[in-house]
Amino acid sequence: MKPSLLVARAIFPEVLQKLEQVFDVTSNQTDETWSKAQLTNKLQGKVGTLTTGTDRIDAEVLAACPQLKICANMAVGYNNFDIAAMTAAGVLATNTPDVLTETTADFGFTLMMATARRMTESEHYLRAGQWTKWSYDMFAGSDIHGATLGILGMGRIGQGIAKRGAHGFGMNVIYHNRSRLDAASEDACKARYVSKEELLKTADHLVLVLPYSASSHHAIGAAELALMKPTATLVNIARGGIVDDAALAAALRDRRISAAGLDVFEGEPAIHPDLLTVPNVVLTPHIASASVPTRLAMANLAADNLIAFFTHGKALTPLNAA
Repeated sequence: MKPSLLVARAIFPEVLQKLEQVFDVTSNQTDETWSKAQLTNKLQGKVGTLTTGTDRIDAEVLAACPQLKICANMAVGYNNFDIAAMTAAGVLATNTPDVLTETTADFGFTLMMATARRMTESEHYLRAGQWTKWSYDMFAGSDIHGATLGILGMGRIGQGIAKRGAHGFGMNVIYHNRSRLDAASEDACKARYVSKEELLKTADHLVLVLPYSASSHHAIGAAELALMKPTATLVNIARGGIVDDAALAAALRDRRISAAGLDVFEGEPAIHPDLLTVPNVVLTPHIASASVPTRLAMANLAADNLIAFFTHGKALTPLNAA
C-alpha cells in the first residue's frame, strides 16, 4: 500500500504525477484556501504533506494528526512551521533552499530599481491621462549606479544582490548580518561589514533579506526609519513582519524616506491600508521567486524531499532532526 500524502495547494501537474507514482495523493488542485481546521481535517490519516508558506503546522495541528511524519515546504522560508513543536512530535520539516536564490536576487534588484526610479508612480500618472508635457523634474528619482547599496541579511540571496550591485552597477556595497562573512565571500561581493546603525544611516538603497523570527520582528520600525536618509529607499523581499508596515507608511507619507518597494507584508495577503494610500511605494504580491523554472524547481525539490524520506529514510534538505 502506498503511503498517504496531502498536497495542500495547487502545484505543477507533472510534479503531482511524480508524487502519485509513490504516494496515494489527496491534492488541492482547485487551490482552495483552507482554514486551520480544514487543513487539520484534510491531514487525517496522512503521513506526509507538501505545504506552502500559507499552511501553518503547529502544536495544535500536530496533536490532531499523530500519524504525520514529514511536512515538505515549497519555500525557502518556513515561519509557517513551528519547528520546536514538530521536532518534539517527531515530524520532519524540509524546505527548498538554493533553487530560488538567483531568481529572488534578480527580483530584489528589479524592485530596488523600480522603487528608485519611481516606476509605479509614473505608470499610474500615465494611465490616468495626466501626462501632457515634459518637465525637468517629472518623476525624477535616484540613481542606482555608483550609489551605496545596504543589505540587511547577507545569506545566499543577499550575496546575490550584492554581486549584482557591485559588479554590474559599480555600487558601494555595505551589509549587516548576525555573523560577518568570511574574507573570501566579502571580496566576491565587494562588500564591507558595518553596524546596523551605520547601515541605516549610510545606505542610499536598503534591501532587507533576513529571515523572519521573533528576534527580527519589526527589525525596521519607526526608530530605524528615522535613522535613514530622507533620499533613501527601502526594499523588503524577506518576510512580512520584519518591517512595521504602519510605521513605514507614515514615513513614506511624511517623506522621511524617499520610497519603498515591498513584496512581502505583515499579515499578508492583507495589506496595511495606509500603504495603499501613499504614492511612493511599489507593491507586489510575494512574487520574488515567481519565474516558471524556479517555481517548478521548488515544487520538484519539495516532492523529492517526500520521496527520498519514504524511499530512503532521509530527506534532501531537512530543517530539523526529527
